Amino acid sequence: MKLKDESGVVMLKVALDGQRGIWRRIAVKRDQTLDDLARAINRAFDRNNDHLYAFYVGQKTGKPTRSQVVSASRRYPHPEATDPFLEREGIERNAANATLASLRLADNQVFYYLFDFGDEWWHIITVEQTKAEGEPEQQYPAVIARRGESPEQYPEYEEE
Repeated sequence: MKLKDESGVVMLKVALDGQRGIWRRIAVKRDQTLDDLARAINRAFDRNNDHLYAFYVGQKTGKPTRSQVVSASRRYPHPEATDPFLEREGIERNAANATLASLRLADNQVFYYLFDFGDEWWHIITVEQTKAEGEPEQQYPAVIARRGESPEQYPEYEEE
């Protein structure tokens, strides 16, 4: 379903890339930003919001691989991150000023979220449904469903 204005809600399935069976279903209002979504993802996976991140939004059809999306996508970095390419091109694009509506997402579209450029927590985000209206009493973004335990953000590795 395509909506022309910023009303409505987008249902997203956010899965940890490379971690089978760990995902969250998150509902986001179309007038909310990618920064709002990043905070909801981090809460849903029991993380601190203490690292930079970026969203990679590419083609609307098919099941592209992460490398295909990242190499041929629009990048929406954390509001405090610098992106020399975007600055050089004069593009002012960041997650705090990109609403879900502005992305013109389509049902079944896949895009990616990278949290923590050092540890690289990659997330596959699938647009499951766009609804004309949300639940009136619901606070958004909202975690609607969860599957699997959240991995530790800072796991302790044994020294060899």
